Amino acid sequence: MASPASYLAGFPGETPVVPGTSPLGDYLSSLYGAIGILIALRHRDATGEGQIIDVGIYEAVFRQMDEIAAAYGLFGKVREREGAGSYVAVPHGHFRTVDDKWVAIACTTDKMFERIAAAMGKPELASAERYGNQRKRLAARDEVNRIVIEWVGSLTRDEIMTLCIDGEVPIGKLNSIADIFADEHFLARGNLARLKEDGLGEVVIPGVVPTLSETPGRISNLGPPLGNATYEILRELLGISAQEIQRLRQRKII
Repeated sequence: MASPASYLAGFPGETPVVPGTSPLGDYLSSLYGAIGILIALRHRDATGEGQIIDVGIYEAVFRQMDEIAAAYGLFGKVREREGAGSYVAVPHGHFRTVDDKWVAIACTTDKMFERIAAAMGKPELASAERYGNQRKRLAARDEVNRIVIEWVGSLTRDEIMTLCIDGEVPIGKLNSIADIFADEHFLARGNLARLKEDGLGEVVIPGVVPTLSETPGRISNLGPPLGNATYEILRELLGISAQEIQRLRQRKII
């Protein structure tokens, strides 16, 4: 079943796209499954009875879809693709820097826009006569975005980040995986786990999340190699003879 996230991903009037990673539903449903296990354990402790936990992959994604069900149920409003921006706020989207990197800026209130205007060195943009009011900014969306695009595009990402953070403007990096490997925050948080694997050398994978204070968790290996328990399963669990297993190996069935 197609994900509702896919319908919303992309630019207005264009083909819906895969939102970042196709196994997103698998990861989200596993998290909801884990929550279900915790609830069921509490129920078992109280009643002595177990439960079946039922989670659909599409359901886990649908549960993340903000207000779309309520908006359609109440008003018949169908939310469509919005591209990199948002119809409820401006500037709110992704902007390219002069060194060909990207940042996300989200100014959802008049106060936030006042801060970005000051960071740009153009406080007059936040006046009542210009774009200080949200309604005026939304009505002049293209012009406001153009001003921010030109400003961001004139500076490096590091320069923009410094100006916005100092000015308390909501901003974040759009990191590629190469950026993540060099990002001081990811490194400080231990988000990249490094393991030595025979035949592969050092392998880097995402670290354990969440981290608990007393039992933070660890990754000791990437799992057993393919087929390491084939013989035990066939011989001990399925009761297949050693001769038959050998014949299956010779025929490359296993």
